Amino acid sequence: MARAAVLHAFGDSELGLHDDVSTVGPGPDQVKVQIKATGVCHTDLHLIRGVLRQGLPMIVGHEGAGVVTEVGDRVTDVRPGDHVVISWMPDCGECAECLRGQPYLCLTLRNAARTDPRFELGDGTPAYGMSGIGTWAEELVTHHRSVIKVAEDVPFEYAALLGCGVPTGVGAVVNTAKVAPGSTVAVVGAGGVGLSVIQGARLAGASAILAIDPNEAKHPIAERFGATHAVTPDGLEEAVERLTGGAGFDYSFEVVGKSVAVTTAWNATRRGGEVIMVGAGAADDIWSLPTSALLFEGKTLRSAVYGSSDLRRDIPRFVDLWRAGRLDIEGLITSRIGFGDLNDAVRTLAEGKAIRQMVVFD
Repeated sequence: MARAAVLHAFGDSELGLHDDVSTVGPGPDQVKVQIKATGVCHTDLHLIRGVLRQGLPMIVGHEGAGVVTEVGDRVTDVRPGDHVVISWMPDCGECAECLRGQPYLCLTLRNAARTDPRFELGDGTPAYGMSGIGTWAEELVTHHRSVIKVAEDVPFEYAALLGCGVPTGVGAVVNTAKVAPGSTVAVVGAGGVGLSVIQGARLAGASAILAIDPNEAKHPIAERFGATHAVTPDGLEEAVERLTGGAGFDYSFEVVGKSVAVTTAWNATRRGGEVIMVGAGAADDIWSLPTSALLFEGKTLRSAVYGSSDLRRDIPRFVDLWRAGRLDIEGLITSRIGFGDLNDAVRTLAEGKAIRQMVVFD
């Protein structure tokens, strides 16, 4: 039996903090992982509120890292004792998306996992894992392609962020947009992923990096991570004039997941520039644009699912950048908390008072 945070109904004000949850398996192609650290991300909040939906009851959480404790008979790429990062978008390596070099679009394993209960509550009720994993639990069972081995000198809290926040943000810059040195960049949203986008823009050599967030308390934090300027949405027009001579930015990243934020990013971008969608939004939040603007402004709207990342390729790169002192992971962690603090952590996140709270299992 293990501890796990269970969502029983969308919109619940309190998660059920159970201590009697068990895992199902592992099967031949699966592994069991003891979770050591897991992040509290805005996507988790979207799920709790019902913006994103999946089967219930559900163990929440999608950003985590831990130690492999069991492996199925057909698993050869990891073994018990390995430190691993959890991937919420595992690639099968065989579908059309994987074969054309887009593993971040693979749905083969993820769709199967989302409809396959891999937990059981104390009363025998089957329970699902968020995105087919459910990292707000002391242990989970998942397909072996959902875990990526990481060096043992990487702290588990850092490894957890390498499973979502860092690759989603930095990857959007270096993989999706391929920001060129000397370019100008605007980032709408200075939360945990937005700060990773800002770090990515700094690593790419952007000449000007503008953070746009209505919460002014986030502005100095954004500047600490590499933003050269920070404004509220009301100050965007003046910033465009001051930093780009009124032309607009070469690249604008939307990292909120709301149509109004997409509009802000679009308006911040120069003619012929690129708008990159990073945030996860609601299915009924529709963004519209005149077709004439889509054609004659020459702008490109691009999706950056999971930062267009191949975690098996990118995690070692991010680890090298961290070791070289060029990627700040510690600064993304607002606080380290215990399992019993999860409901308070969700409220803190909803109030915009944290970048990334990290649950550390003792």
